[in-house]
Amino acid sequence: MILGSLIAGLLFGLGLAVSGMVNPAKVLAFLDLFGDWDPSLMLVMGAALVPSFIAYRSLPKRPRPLYDTGFHLPTATHIDARLIAGAVLFGVGWGLVGLCPGPAIASLAYGHLESIVFFAAMAGGIGMSRMLPGGAPKTPETETG
Repeated sequence: MILGSLIAGLLFGLGLAVSGMVNPAKVLAFLDLFGDWDPSLMLVMGAALVPSFIAYRSLPKRPRPLYDTGFHLPTATHIDARLIAGAVLFGVGWGLVGLCPGPAIASLAYGHLESIVFFAAMAGGIGMSRMLPGGAPKTPETETG
């Protein structure tokens, strides 16, 4: 199981690096719709959506995942203030610096100071959110830590 997770993580990180998602300048150019827009990351998003769509359509046909006892799918079905605030913070952060959590972690491999500072700020923000009333939802993974 650990080897499968390692391989999946390495493949994901490699895909982010090859696609340019770990390059904040490329991401910011993609987000700049009214300036020097670079639409090439639409191919990355499309390449991610197709297998995800297929996987979610096949889930009802499987009794469980290969390496776990059951599926861990989202149960929330409503949009609340906490969800909107999180989405806004995510979008503002992504738009300001051109990184989001996955590419930020992958970009640490390059050792750039900006990536290290972003990751430290992200980790600090996650930690602070857990201290707020109604902070991070409790899951089996977070309850043990």
